[in-house]
Amino acid sequence: MINEISIPTGSTIQEALVNINANTLGMTFVVSNDNKLIGMVTDGDIRRGLIDGSNVNDEVNSIMNTSFTSLHIKSDNVEILKHLSERIRVIPLVGDQGELLDYASHRKLRRVSLVSPQFDEAELSNVIQCVKTGWVSSQGKFVREFEQQFRTYCKRPVALATSNGTVALHLAIEALGIGEGDEVLVPDLTFAASANSVLYAGARPILVDVERNSLMIDIEKAERAITPRTKAIMPVHLYGQIADMDKVMAFAKKHNLFVIEDCAEALGSTYKGQPVGSFGDAGSFSFFGNKIITTGEGGMVVFKSEEVGEMAAVLRDHGMDKTKRYWHNHIGFNYRMTNLQGALGTAQMEKLEHFVAGKRNVASYYDEAFKSVNEIETPYINPDVENCYWMYNIILSESCKVDRDEVMNKLVKTGIECRPMFYPLSDMPVYADYCTTDITESKIVAARGISLPSSPTLTEPELDFVIQNVRWAVQGEEANS
Repeated sequence: MINEISIPTGSTIQEALVNINANTLGMTFVVSNDNKLIGMVTDGDIRRGLIDGSNVNDEVNSIMNTSFTSLHIKSDNVEILKHLSERIRVIPLVGDQGELLDYASHRKLRRVSLVSPQFDEAELSNVIQCVKTGWVSSQGKFVREFEQQFRTYCKRPVALATSNGTVALHLAIEALGIGEGDEVLVPDLTFAASANSVLYAGARPILVDVERNSLMIDIEKAERAITPRTKAIMPVHLYGQIADMDKVMAFAKKHNLFVIEDCAEALGSTYKGQPVGSFGDAGSFSFFGNKIITTGEGGMVVFKSEEVGEMAAVLRDHGMDKTKRYWHNHIGFNYRMTNLQGALGTAQMEKLEHFVAGKRNVASYYDEAFKSVNEIETPYINPDVENCYWMYNIILSESCKVDRDEVMNKLVKTGIECRPMFYPLSDMPVYADYCTTDITESKIVAARGISLPSSPTLTEPELDFVIQNVRWAVQGEEANS
């Protein structure tokens, strides 16, 4: 890439013009034979040089600028944005020996990550304790402490730590006795783990469309999907939003269904002041590296019934009898969490409120910036919900003339990490047979939705950079002029 934006010392002005024309930066870097940055040349420098009598065959060194601002390659985005201005639009990024390695501009930072885990000395201290004591597998104290934190948080009698969020869901389904021939209502717009966990148990996920505003399972459409085989409904609290749990619970009571909350993306969110996971018969959480709190991989499942929770505990541990070691009464699973993961989790859980507050601040900043942009729909705000905003999503409105993928490509080229919202499961051949009702809204949202950087540690300059480039991407060049 460097040779696309630079020319070797001794090159002609003509060669500099060719490079500038090709790289679209409006300038090029001049480097020595060992790639050390020695100068910069803009199209303005060349124009002034030619007016002053230079020839296109003259060496570019005669007109290059040797008084320029450069930064070390390890400079963070805050430092870069501090130096960019109307006058300085491109900053070369150099190595320890002054070698040219990259560049930054108003349209390209080092990288604004979608979301990043946040660790400090608390996590490190816990992990070191595991290593020093030798308690690194599933029997250590941190797993038990982590489970107690969730029992307290969700006000549930049973919380079981698991190896990941998907198996937490599967464990809930198995412990509730859902299996062959049964059906579970699952929203069509969700990550595949929601449906996969049902299939693991031998049951069938029945895909139901979502509401346009909330993106939560549509209860009216769920009514049309009910059959005598329906045993449960799985509200997925997507991207931090929460389903209307009053409607969900009333629906479940009417049809005598279990409620299994998929809370993988909503730890920290509340509905009418009550935390996710505290409504249904079971609630599952994920601690993957991009979640609100993380243990690298890992999950948690909570239960309303102690009896069901006890069965889940047996199934989680190979189906082994709790009073007779190595005696197996059930065909179980190895779904346990390690003490190393628990060590991270207990420290992370202590910071949950801090993480969520940061997420909400980021969402509020985006909301204010995008409220006047006709091409963008910001996340729906339900007055009954305190959203943790695990991921901040925008949906391109019908007035937006730019394709979703084109918008994302523009953002990625500027150094802004983004991703599409989930595809409808019903669009995928492996799940198509589980769709029995009309799917409309899921398809619209999936085709237009984009997840933006949502780390709670994003600074205002970084957020401004994202906002500026999103506006440019959806509106055109004038948005960033």
